[in-house]
Amino acid sequence: MLVEERTYTTHPGKWRDYLALYEAEGLAIQRRILGRMVGYYHTDIGELNQIVHLWAYEDLNERAERRARLMQDPGFRSYVARMLPLLQSQSSRILLPAPFFEPLWHGA
Repeated sequence: MLVEERTYTTHPGKWRDYLALYEAEGLAIQRRILGRMVGYYHTDIGELNQIVHLWAYEDLNERAERRARLMQDPGFRSYVARMLPLLQSQSSRILLPAPFFEPLWHGA
């Protein structure tokens, strides 16, 4: 099991526009294709104008397959074309669980 943490930094003051667009056009598609959303947040203290979302996968192969399917979806590609102008930067990192950690959704 692994979690991908994606951080999008919007242009100053554009995080609300990003979230509204995501809810209207991106959310349902990502839930359908990517599967397990662990969390979706915006920053309030510290570095501002950031959106942080977390997605769980069994392994890197599952992540690659689901991300490839996502990028082939015409609705998602249309959403991305409208979303990218709101962004200043993007980053992604893979988080691996500590040996003692068992996710709440395992066995569910």
